[in-house]
Amino acid sequence: MKSKRNTVLAAVLSMGLLAACSSSGSEVQPESARDTPAPSASAKGSTAGGERPQQQSREQAALESFIHTKLTGPHGVFTNLLETRQEGEAATGHEVLSESASILMRYAVLTGNEEQFAEQWKLARQTFDMEGGFSYRYSPLLKKRYPVNAAVDDLRLIRALYEAGEQFKNPAYTEEADRYGQRFYEHNVKDGEMYDFFDENYQITNAFITLCYIDMATLQKLSIPSESRDTLIRHLKGVLEKGYLSDMFPFYETRFHYESGAYSSENINTVESLLTILHLAEVQQQAPASIAYIKQQVQAGTLYGQYTKEGRPTTDVRSTAIYALTAMIGAETGDNELYNTSIARMNEFRVTDAGSELYGGFGDVGSMQAYSFDNLMALLAYAY
Repeated sequence: MKSKRNTVLAAVLSMGLLAACSSSGSEVQPESARDTPAPSASAKGSTAGGERPQQQSREQAALESFIHTKLTGPHGVFTNLLETRQEGEAATGHEVLSESASILMRYAVLTGNEEQFAEQWKLARQTFDMEGGFSYRYSPLLKKRYPVNAAVDDLRLIRALYEAGEQFKNPAYTEEADRYGQRFYEHNVKDGEMYDFFDENYQITNAFITLCYIDMATLQKLSIPSESRDTLIRHLKGVLEKGYLSDMFPFYETRFHYESGAYSSENINTVESLLTILHLAEVQQQAPASIAYIKQQVQAGTLYGQYTKEGRPTTDVRSTAIYALTAMIGAETGDNELYNTSIARMNEFRVTDAGSELYGGFGDVGSMQAYSFDNLMALLAYAY
């Protein structure tokens, strides 16, 4: 079993992180989006007569149209607008991710669209549902469902079901959330510790937890014995608290290895730490220094895609998803200024040329690259 485990882990880990924590930040940014001045007052939503909300509604509608007409196929949202042979170690081209399905389901709940939710959930079950979890990836070209789930995406799907049960007054969704939550606990949690993925073929997990996978708000809802839930939450809370880097650079380590009790981070990917901070903000556990740092960098337009553990940027590239996440953090913490400034920063990446294939979406018109995570997180940020 040990040799099997090592073989599988080597194969899977070579792909990098499976889902949300690694699928963004690859967007090529336009020169106009580099280190621009702070958004004007009107961009921050301070104009009279609701001009900014109306404009945002138009932007949201244009993005939704782009996603549904250009970035979506019969199995879901494409990982990238550009097609590939779908043979890489990481998802590419018109492969689809459970990540995307879960984001669209949450979007449908937030916008009160019960019909859209039902359609997305039906498609997600057909495409991703396995015995031990939701496959993180499906290749339509190869007709291949990968036998591995990603905890962060399973939890987002489960959360969407709980939210739909409440929003649409439909207890059937809540019952499904309970059932899938129990399945998640059975396969992705061992001895009170949560793991990134469960491999259905080998019936094993990996050996660590990636911090941005720890979705506390959803874990607190799991329909499992209260003692088991409390143990799980306590353990993961400790992992998060000890993974905090410093007040000087208030981001988080990448992963925690259970056997060694050690953290590891090659560099700090901003999207990963922002997801961690968002998950903490959803349960009112965010570090004040994190919010202050984010606000400062968003205001200056200098929140970059990757840093050293000491807080030095390793790139000057920014991405749509970064500012979508800071907008959500602003919404969760009740900080309207952070939300509005983040949306304005995010919109610097919008394609506004009505003659472009990417019009209304987020991507690079030169290469025609448009990534699912960037576009879907932007759509979700608008809905917040």
